[in-house]
Amino acid sequence: MDTTRIPTDQLATRFDRFTKQFLLGESTNTADIEILVPEWGDQFATEGTRLRGITYDSKEKAIEVYVEGGDHRVVQPKEVWIEEEADGFIRAIEIVHEDATREIVRVNRLGIRPIS
Repeated sequence: MDTTRIPTDQLATRFDRFTKQFLLGESTNTADIEILVPEWGDQFATEGTRLRGITYDSKEKAIEVYVEGGDHRVVQPKEVWIEEEADGFIRAIEIVHEDATREIVRVNRLGIRPIS
């Protein structure tokens, strides 16, 4: 697996391709969204929730992670890193904010959660 920083002008294309290839239809992929704030520690926004799609809105400069029951929006990320498998499946997304807060979206393929 490769970890790569994704330039802002490539976010929409990368997330659209991933969503179409791996998340549409009868996908059972799930996501965990973890927020790491230096002052608060680690907080989970969601765990094991069915993942419906990921998009980037260039006008709003926002990443949207669509999960069953709602969505998670990140506005004006400073940096976006992805961990991607050879077939293009995005295993993890790290979003870095200006204030050093980081958000980690872990994508669990086929709904199977990794054993820690």
